[in-house]
Amino acid sequence: MCRSILICCTALCSLPAHAQTATGVVDLRAEIERLRAETDRKIAELRAETDARIAGLTGLLERGGTVAATTPPQANPPQSMTAHLPPADIQLRATVDNSAIPARRPATVVGSATSPLQFSGDLRMRYEENFGESGRHDRSRGVVRGRLRATYAFDKNFSMGARLVTGDPDDPNSADLTLTQFDDDLLVSVDQAFARATFGGLDLYAGKFDNPFIRTDLVWDGDVNPQGLAAIYSAPVAPGVRLRASALHFIIDESSAGRDSSMDGGQLGISAKLAPQWDVELAGAYYGYALPVVVDADPGDFRSNLLSGGRYLSDFRIVDAVGSITFSGLGPKMPIRLVGNYVHNLGAAVSDDTGYGADIFIGRAAQKGDWRFQYGYAEMGVDGVLAVFSHDNTDLATNYLQHTLAVDFVPRSRVVLNATYYRYRLKNPIYTGAIAPGDWANRLRLNFIYAF
Repeated sequence: MCRSILICCTALCSLPAHAQTATGVVDLRAEIERLRAETDRKIAELRAETDARIAGLTGLLERGGTVAATTPPQANPPQSMTAHLPPADIQLRATVDNSAIPARRPATVVGSATSPLQFSGDLRMRYEENFGESGRHDRSRGVVRGRLRATYAFDKNFSMGARLVTGDPDDPNSADLTLTQFDDDLLVSVDQAFARATFGGLDLYAGKFDNPFIRTDLVWDGDVNPQGLAAIYSAPVAPGVRLRASALHFIIDESSAGRDSSMDGGQLGISAKLAPQWDVELAGAYYGYALPVVVDADPGDFRSNLLSGGRYLSDFRIVDAVGSITFSGLGPKMPIRLVGNYVHNLGAAVSDDTGYGADIFIGRAAQKGDWRFQYGYAEMGVDGVLAVFSHDNTDLATNYLQHTLAVDFVPRSRVVLNATYYRYRLKNPIYTGAIAPGDWANRLRLNFIYAF
């Protein structure tokens, strides 16, 4: 009604005096109808634009992103559970080699925020120096990694996505490529392709997707993207307290002649604000592997686990506890975070069936001018975890003692400069490894990361 009155008034004011005739009345009515049609058209356009913006923002929310992302790439850190942390999904921390506790990768978005189609990615360039091993030459190399991710939101409940990465498609825990082989072209593969359904606090995944568990590299390398089915449920249970539960059916190897190799796992976690300056996160998980088929495994998959007759010597029924506590009383630029991880393999055939890691982080790496410092220590028994999916930050995936030092600096938005130093050796010299018993090996990495 108000719209009609406004249209009539506008039309009357716009007509000259001589229009108040019979012909003028016809013209007046035509003008009113034209203005009504114009108004309806603009309302329809505004509604369509609003719906598109809602769909775009829903897509960003599903990926943990923001409309104007200024957070730089959270480099994947080193390996001690700290050196063990990352783009897609719940993180306790993030640096340059992998994930120390993720669950949803923060996405830097390229393109219109109103579009249901969104892109994000990162580029990492690295110089690496390996030295100090007796009987072996020091080695240096250049390494590059690139990742490009796209997601499409059909509506607020359903979306799909995929990601292109550099790296060997036969290596599930690394997207790195060494610059070598007479300038051959780089390998590129698809490491994610998934559908996602969201219903309130419940997220359902199918395909090949981000790891749904709160984790560190002690158990899960940050580049491992499980394939199969996953569910994540998160909800507040009290003021400042949130509960999180996740489950995964991981299809590891399909067999046409017998049982498939797979893993079924679940995790229950809780996060809470203990006080205005104290935050804590705890999670416990169980991963049960069934590995009757290993015909598609290669030496890079077995890595440092013990073998017997071409198969794993141990079973892998892994109990995993991980947590962090953060103090923010020194200001937003100087949080102090402690991260811990303990893991025990109930199915191990040997006594070296346990691992743990602890890291301290001081500072942050989120905005221009930020600095972050890290020290971590980790130990892992030879069959404490399934080596194919644990970290690849050094030559030893299991059976190691390791120290990690790292520093991150953010010189500008979306850029991180990182230096990470690993010093490591065999934990139990009776098991042969990539380095000589008693030797301490050294690895220095200088990383440049740009997220877009």
